Amino acid sequence: MTNAEWFLLVGTLLLVMGLTFTLLKRTPITAAIIYLLVGLICGPSGLNLYHFNPLKDSALLETLTEVVVLISLFSAGVKMPGPFSLARWRTPILLATVSMTITVGLIAALAYFVLGLPLGAGVLLGAILAPTDPVLATDVQIRHPGDRDQLRFTLTCEAGMNDGSAFPFVMLGLGLLGLHDLGDYGVQWFLVDVLWATGASIAIGVVAGVALARLGWKLRRAPHQHELLDDFLGLGLIGVVYGITVLAHAWGFLAVFFAAVALRQTERKLTLSSHEHTDNHPPTGIDEGQVPTVSAGSLVFKEHLERLSELTLVLMLGGTLFINSWSWEAVGLALFVFLVARPVSVLVGLWGTGTARPMRLLTGWFGVRGIGSLYYLMYAIEHGLPEALSLKLIQLTIIVVTLSIFLHGTSVKPLLDRFWPPRKPAQP
Repeated sequence: MTNAEWFLLVGTLLLVMGLTFTLLKRTPITAAIIYLLVGLICGPSGLNLYHFNPLKDSALLETLTEVVVLISLFSAGVKMPGPFSLARWRTPILLATVSMTITVGLIAALAYFVLGLPLGAGVLLGAILAPTDPVLATDVQIRHPGDRDQLRFTLTCEAGMNDGSAFPFVMLGLGLLGLHDLGDYGVQWFLVDVLWATGASIAIGVVAGVALARLGWKLRRAPHQHELLDDFLGLGLIGVVYGITVLAHAWGFLAVFFAAVALRQTERKLTLSSHEHTDNHPPTGIDEGQVPTVSAGSLVFKEHLERLSELTLVLMLGGTLFINSWSWEAVGLALFVFLVARPVSVLVGLWGTGTARPMRLLTGWFGVRGIGSLYYLMYAIEHGLPEALSLKLIQLTIIVVTLSIFLHGTSVKPLLDRFWPPRKPAQP
C-alpha cells in the first residue's frame, strides 16, 4: 500500500468510528474488534493489500508498543480513585504478584510438557502471555477519576502493575535460554531483576509524581499564577521517569504507572486540604474538577493518543496473520490461558480475601491479552532470541492476542450488564 492508500484507509476508519460512536456503544462488540476485522480483510488473510512482518520489523514494533503501553499506563494511573489505601489495593497487588506467578508457571508447564518448547522458552512464553493489557481492556477499566466501581478498579490497577511485574519473568526466561546473566543459582536475577528493579521502579515513580504535583500546584497559585501545559507535563513525566528508571536498570512500566498514581493522589490531597483550609470545614463533596491539575488536564489528550494507537497497532496485528498462521496448538494454548491459567491463578491469588464470588469469576475471565504481550515478545526478539524460536513464539502470541480481542471483546458488555450492572448514583 502507498502512503496515500494508508491515509485513505486510516482516515476512513476514523471517520466511521467517529460518526458511529453512539451506535457502537450500544452493540456488544468493542472498537478493537472492528479494527482487527478491517486488518484481517485488508491483510494477507483477505485482500492482501499489506503485510506486516513482526520478525523483520521487531525493532519498530517494540518501540511502538512500548510507547502505547506507557501512555496507557499513565492514563490508568491518573484515574485511580482516592484516597490510596493498602486495604483497597490488596486485591490488585495479589493479582499482579501471586496470580501473575501462577499464570507464568502454568503456561510454562504447558509449553514445556505439551508444546515441546525448552524450559526457558516456556517461562518466556508465560511471561509474554501472563500480563493483562491496559490498552485493549478499556471497556473493563475505570472510566474517570471519580469511578469507584470495585471490579473496574481491580482490573485497571492490576493491568497497571502487572505490565511491570512480568519483566522479572521475561528476564528469567531469557536467562534460562542463555541470553541474560542470572548469576549462580539465580541469585543475581533475584537481587537485581526482582528486588532492586521492583523497589527502585516504585520509588522513582512515586518521588517523581509527588514532585511534579507539588511543583505544578505551587506554580499555579499566588504569587506565581502560571499557566501550565498539562499535556506537555504529562508526556514529560512519562519520558523522564521512564528514562531514569531504565538507566537505573529497573522496570520503567511500573515506574510510570506509580508516577501517575502519585501525581493524581498528591494533587487530590492538595486540593482537598486547600478547601479545608479556606472553608474551615471537612472537605466532603468537593468537586476536584473545579481545580486545574496536571493529571486531569493531560488525561483527555492521553486517552485520544491511546485510541489512535490502539487503532494503528490492531490494524498492524491483522496484517501479520495468514490463513496458515492458525494451528490447533495455538488455539489450544489460547483456550488454556483464558479458561484454565487465568481463572485458576485468580482463584488461588484471591483465596481467603473475602472477595465476592461474582467479582472473582469476572476477574478470572477478563484477563485481556494485547499490546503488552506484543511488546514483551518484541523485546525478547531484540535481545537475541533465535529466529526459529522467535517465529514459533510470534505465531503463538499473535493467535492468543487475536482470540482475546474477539472472545473478550464480544463478552465484556453482555457479562458486565448481566452480572455487574453499573451502580446507581447515591440519593442526596
